[in-house]
This record gives sequence, structure tokens and C-alpha cells, in this order.
Amino acid sequence: MRKKSILKYIIIGIVVLAAFGLIMELFTNATGFLTNILVAAVFALLIFGFFYYFLLGGRNLSSDAKKYKQAVRQSNSKYTQSRSTPTVKNKYQVDPIKKRLKKRPNHLRVIDGNKSKRKKRASN
Repeated sequence: MRKKSILKYIIIGIVVLAAFGLIMELFTNATGFLTNILVAAVFALLIFGFFYYFLLGGRNLSSDAKKYKQAVRQSNSKYTQSRSTPTVKNKYQVDPIKKRLKKRPNHLRVIDGNKSKRKKRASN
């Protein structure tokens, strides 16, 4: 346990000295300090962009993954549109969901069979 407490104080001391050095650099040489910070930030962005483009962005998604992403986008757009209903409803206006439920599909039709035979069977 003694080694951990000594190591803890050493790390705290290094952080305090680094903060003191940064503050002194800012007051004595502000333009050089800001230039160094800007160069470091640009360099870090370039490295991040390089790794992101070549390691993450360069991979091709399979056709299944592309289809899945397309389906997710389509589903999200469908459900966000259906949930946005007007706040004020007219009492004579039919709700679009109820209107859809009442419609019959056009591809189905009723086939009239021999109704007289059915009546004879039911009477037997």
C-alpha cells in the first residue's frame, strides 16, 4: 500500500507542475503558446482524419448491411410521419388511420357461387 500512496503523490506533483508550466508559458509567451496549441490540434485532427478515413471509412458495407440501413431509414421516416397528427381535430373529419382500415383492397373480389345449393344443404 505504501508504494501506491507514493506513486499517487508523484503523479499529482507532475500534474501540478505541468499546469504551472502551462500558466507560466501563457503569461510569458502567449503567441508562442497559442501557436503550439493550434499546431498540436491541427496535427491531432490530421491523424484522426487519416485513421478514420482509411480504417473506418474505407471499408465497403455488404449489400445486406446496405439494405438493412435503407430499411431502418424507411421505417423511421414512416413512423415519424404517422405519429405527427394535427392537434386540433374536426369532429366531422375522419381519422386517417380509421380511413385506411375501412378501405377494401382492390385486388380482392367477391365471387358469387351457387347460393341455391347452399340453401338446400342447410335445410337438410
